Parts: sequence; structure tokens; C-alpha cells
Amino acid sequence: MEETVTRKRPRAKRPLIRIIVIWIIEAVAILILTYLLNGLHVPNFRTALAAAAAIGLLNALLWPLLSYLILPFAVLTLGLAALALNGVIIMLAAYLVPGFTVDSILWAMGAALGLTAVNTIASSLFTIDDDSSWYRNVVRRRAKRMARPEVTDVPGFLFLEIDGLAEPVLEKAMRDGYAPTMKRWRDSGSHKLVEWETDLSSQTSASQAGILHGNNDNIPAFRWYDRQRRDIIASSSPDEVAALEKRHSDGQGLLADNGASRGNLLSGDAPIVSLTASTMKDLSRLHLTDFYAYFVNPYNLTRTMLLLVWDVLLEMRQFRRARKNNVIPILDKQHRGGKYPLLRVFTTVIMRELNIYTLIGDMYSGVPSAYATFVGYDEVAHHSGVESTDALDILRKLDEQFARLESAAKDAPRPYHLVILSDHGQSGGQTFKQRYGIDLQELVQQYAKAHQVQGIMQTNEAWGHLNVLVNDAIQNDKRTDKFLKRMTRGQTKDGEVKLGPDEDEQDLLEEAQILVLASGNLGLVYGTRLQERIRLEQIEMIFPGLLAGLAEHEGIGWLMVNSDEGPVVIGQNGRYYLTPDRIEGENPLAGFGSNARCHLLRYNEFPDAPDIYVNSFYNAQTNEVAAFEELIGCHGGMGGYQTRPFILYPAQLTITEPELVGATAVYRQFKTWLRDAHTAATV
Repeated sequence: MEETVTRKRPRAKRPLIRIIVIWIIEAVAILILTYLLNGLHVPNFRTALAAAAAIGLLNALLWPLLSYLILPFAVLTLGLAALALNGVIIMLAAYLVPGFTVDSILWAMGAALGLTAVNTIASSLFTIDDDSSWYRNVVRRRAKRMARPEVTDVPGFLFLEIDGLAEPVLEKAMRDGYAPTMKRWRDSGSHKLVEWETDLSSQTSASQAGILHGNNDNIPAFRWYDRQRRDIIASSSPDEVAALEKRHSDGQGLLADNGASRGNLLSGDAPIVSLTASTMKDLSRLHLTDFYAYFVNPYNLTRTMLLLVWDVLLEMRQFRRARKNNVIPILDKQHRGGKYPLLRVFTTVIMRELNIYTLIGDMYSGVPSAYATFVGYDEVAHHSGVESTDALDILRKLDEQFARLESAAKDAPRPYHLVILSDHGQSGGQTFKQRYGIDLQELVQQYAKAHQVQGIMQTNEAWGHLNVLVNDAIQNDKRTDKFLKRMTRGQTKDGEVKLGPDEDEQDLLEEAQILVLASGNLGLVYGTRLQERIRLEQIEMIFPGLLAGLAEHEGIGWLMVNSDEGPVVIGQNGRYYLTPDRIEGENPLAGFGSNARCHLLRYNEFPDAPDIYVNSFYNAQTNEVAAFEELIGCHGGMGGYQTRPFILYPAQLTITEPELVGATAVYRQFKTWLRDAHTAATV
């Protein structure tokens, strides 16, 4: 049995002093706002003190009941309804406090935003810990009531994944001041930093299947073609990801022992889940929907609204500045305008805040392990560049949240190891279409003129994250499901809400004789009329000139096809027969890493491997690749930083794996840490 102890954690220090300081800050904020808002009137500081006290008391007394009533509206409007309610509370305070007047509900809502903004700034300046009042009281009490955690010395683990961050980019971020928390951990000796190597498919579904379940077989890319089903499998589809997890899980996933999955693609067999695509419809899991309370907490809500507005304005300013300065590479308005700023804030603000909220609750509940994915850096790096200040600024804000988790862990019923990792990196450069004026689908069509070529050139990961949140609310929270179903009725297909670009894959397959799919700078080419992978000799007979034309293009690094002699990699000036390990001419895999041959041999055996794997060039001098998608930071294939993720782990832990090559090696290492921690506690 695990050793448990009965000692009590120290109580929070000087709570009365903190309350007085916050009260004074709120009063000063009200006075400041009277000069900024024409509809807000406070004659003196004494009245401001009374107003601040009244607002605080009304929030404490009325908010729990009223917030429950507006919950569906708050979730759907990302908190606008709660902001209006907060304005109503300020108007009630004005009714109760003589001398304090507000002209209208709009001025009251402006005052609510202003109070939160001033309070947030002041809390940062005077190092007042915001978590002390909300998380460490409300969330702790909730955790004790629901989980009744026992205090123990057995350490728990938080595995915190920064989607898309390469080890060399993290090193740069540490040097340049964008990751002070992680740098402090490493420099102090509390943590060590190590790089690991992805599989050929350097993208989330392959990496998380390996890290969380120890098995990522037959996941050739983010999107691939299932020959037996004659269907396209996309890692952004919750149904497909659920089926993928069912095939790959043996019930012994990383989080199987009472762990929690937060914001992930796959669950690691966690019994406690939220915002996890693979378990969205699995009602046998404990779907903790407590994070919806986040939307109706007045302070959290208003703070998040300010962060949302600021991030939208920041993206618009950053894009405008990049165009003005003729930054290359850069995406056009089609990919950074329109809905993109709103989609960006969902990944950079909302998912980050919800994950942090639930992780603090997990620690206070004493969960033995939790795994959470933070997708903001990956999304911004796709559109702004891998080492751009835009992307590094998102990393800096996430680094601040890790400090919050570190601080909150001090009040948890058990010690926690914070392990930071990435599932893959990203490689940069102008896209294939920007460089050559055509995309991969059009290039294949040039050399297969007699055949109809169709393709999908975008992965739309961010839309997938948003759809998981909406569908999770519909499937697992009865307070919001009816309202959300009505609002999304026009975008529901097969009982699932699908927001974002409409991809009619069935019509596409009916027309296609050749199917081209993009996954970063890795392309997959399938002949759709056969149920088995065709060989090089058949390709040259049925599609004469296709292989030679692709291999000779300057934007292509290598192709891999099966042949009568086994898998062969074809480049501009040579061929590499992998099974006999024979090179004719120049080695097409030179510069793609010492393990490239091993990765390709494994991926060649996948049942759903394409007829032709196509990888873009890699320029080692400029560290550039060319994505087949319209993304200037990409991942999915080989070349550059995309295959070089990292693990930042507590120094008291030991790396026991001989080589951290492939996501399954990371799974084995993490399982060893979990097992050793449990064993040490039971000895």
C-alpha cells in the first residue's frame, strides 16, 4: 500500500492583509475609471472604498446562483453573458452605495473590464498571487469535497506538452528571455534538458499514440487513406481518433492508473478526461466539466475577455508589421486574415487557461498523474514562423503559467514532478507553392495527365481543437447541450458539430484516381483504384514519368516506393535500396539523420502506407524545408527541427532508455518513472 501521512499543509499566510490590499487596489481602480469612463461617477476615495466592498460582497452572495443560470450562454459566447451579469452587479452596487452612480449597463460592463484590467496589472506589479483567492480556496475546497484526497509523500507527475516546440528553439527562448521559468529550473539544477527524436511522421497523432499508449503503428501521417475502408482518415476527427485509440490501446496507457487527460488528442487510458478528442463520446470515463465554471467566474472571465481582445489586436498588429517590413517567409491574408485571429485566440488563450484551471484542480485532488497539451505555440509558429517573436511571445506567456503550477503545487496534498516536453518540433521556410507556384497535387497532375488527381492540402488542426470543446460540451454537460445543439444545428453532421472548412471527402474520393494528401513537408500519394500498395515497377507502367518527374523537381528531397527488391528511396541523383542497404549514385537520405533508414523501413511496412511517400528538400545551411501545406512553420516529415522535440525533467529522475528515438521510447521512460515512484513509496 502507498504510504500516507496525516500531517497538515501550512495554511495560507496573512490572508487578512491580502484582502485589505486587494480592497484598496479595487478602490483605487474605481477612482481611476471615473476619469476614463464618462458614465461612472465616484466623488471621493471613501465612496470608492464602499463601492469596492459592495461589489465584492454582491459577487460573493449572488454570483454562484446567477452564474449557474447563465452558464449555457456564457460557454457559447465565451463569457460575454457573464460580463453583462457582472455589469448588473456593479449597477446593484451603485444602487446600494450613496454617491456611486453608473449611467447604463454598458458603462457598468466597461467598469467590470476596467476593474479586472487594473487589478491584473496591480497584482503583477505588487506580486500578489491571484491564485491565492480563487484557485487555492474555491478550487481546493471543491477538490476536497469531491475527491477527498489523502496527504501523501508519494510524488505525482504533471506531463505538460508544448505542442510543436523543438529543443533548439527552446534553447534560443531560454537565452533570449522568453522562457525564464524553464531556464531557472535548468540553471538551478532542479531540471535537466534532453532531446529526443520523433518517428517519420513528426506530428501529434503519431507522437501522442506513442507517448500515451506505447504504440503508433500504421499512422503514416496526420491524414491518410485507408484502403480497406476506401476512406480518408483524419487526426482531427474525434470519431477517427477514438477508433485509432481503440486499436492502439492495450489498457496500460501512461495515465491508466487514475490519471487525468487534459486537452489531448488521445487519452493514455486516463479514467478522468476533459477536452480529449478520443474520449469525447465515451461516457464510461469521468468527464469533469468543472472547467465550465471558468466561464462564469467574474474575475477569470473578465480577465480572459481582456486577453482575448488583446491577442486579436496583437495578431493584427504583428501581421501588419510583418507585411510592412517585407518579412519572408510570410503567409497572405487568406491564411492570416478573416477568422484566423479568432481561431488563434482559442488556442493561445482559452485552451491554455482551461488546461491550467483543470490542472490546478487535479493537483488539489491529488491525482497521481496528468497529461496536458498546450497548442498555442504550434498554431502561431505555423502562421508566423518557428522562431518569430510572435511565436516566442506565446511561449513566454505559457512559461508564466508553468510558474503558477509550480506555486500551486506547494499546497497540493502530494509533491509533484513537473515534466515539460514536446511531441515534435517545427521546421521553417517558404511553402512549396510560394516557391514554385504550384502545390503537390498540381505537380502530380502534371506528370499523370491521363488520370484525375484530387487532394487535401491543409490539416486544419486548430478547427479540430475548437470542435472538441464544442462537442465535449454537447456530449457531456446537460446544462449546455440543448442550447449548443440548437445554435450549431446547421453545422452538425452525423451527430457531430464540425466547424471550419467543409471538406467533402467522399465526393473527392469518387472523383479521384490518384489521391494526394499533405502532412507538413511530407506528402502521401495513393492510387485509389486498388486495395493494395502498388510497386515501383507497376507505377512506372501505369503512370509513366510520374516518379522521374517528381524526383527531378528541385523542391523534392526524396520519394519512397516499394519495389520488387524492397523499399527504395529515390532522389535527383541516386537511389537507396533500403533492404539490401545499397546506394546507387548519391544517397537521397544524406542530411536527414542517422536513423532515417530505420524510420523508413518501419513505415514501409504499414498497411496504409501510401504508394509514394514524398518528402520536400531540406537545406541544412538555411535550415529550411518546403511545406506542402500553406504553413511557413510545418511538421509531419523529415528535415530540420521538426524531428527534434525535448523533455525537461526533474534532476532526481534518471533517463534509463538507451536511446530516446521514437515516441514509444518516451512512453517506456515515463512509465518507468511512474513505476519507480510507486515502488519507492511501497518499500
